[in-house]
Amino acid sequence: MKQKFAIALVGLATCACLASPAQAEDREGTFQIKLLGTGVLPDGKITELRTDTVGLPAGTQTRATDNVVPTIAIEYFFSDNVSVETICCLTQHDVDATTGLPGAELVSNGKLIPATLTAKYHFDLGAAKPYLGAGPTYFLWIDDEPGAATIPLGVTNFKFSNELGFALQAGVDIPLGDGGFGLTLDAKRYFVNTTARWFAGDTLAIETKHKLDPWVLSAGVTFGF
Repeated sequence: MKQKFAIALVGLATCACLASPAQAEDREGTFQIKLLGTGVLPDGKITELRTDTVGLPAGTQTRATDNVVPTIAIEYFFSDNVSVETICCLTQHDVDATTGLPGAELVSNGKLIPATLTAKYHFDLGAAKPYLGAGPTYFLWIDDEPGAATIPLGVTNFKFSNELGFALQAGVDIPLGDGGFGLTLDAKRYFVNTTARWFAGDTLAIETKHKLDPWVLSAGVTFGF
């Protein structure tokens, strides 16, 4: 479902590239704020097992849980078609085993700030204003705990690594009237990994590399000024 939603947004924005611009509004030097409900849908699978002193079952694999959070986006327009946007949100995820230790909680309440800055190009179709964007992201983990299944193994501490990555974006803004208010749909695909480390005291017990690569799907309202 998440892929279909994102593909639909990309398709709409791509069609806009082939269309002749309709009457454009003057947005140069203006700001737009978006208040959004956002689904954060990460992958979380292990791509590399680097250290294992506790003897994880062969073929152990994991996934990260999804989450829905409120999000605010702030956008500045350099011209009618070119803008930059940053988002602010805090999302929380567990990591559970899917094979080897199916259902076992390995990471609990990992809190993440996905600091993101995208450059966007907007197309004007009159009633709809699709856009494409891309830019860097920095995944900052501000809190994370060892999962309940790891504590009996002697694990006392856990840490995700903060990592730099990249994001692609597609969406559409739909103005409602001339007062700067409107609706918006947005899809981002992030490309970023993290290293997970479980410690027994000061000893590194398990170290794995994980593919996060979340889809981040949002819908909400816009306010321009």
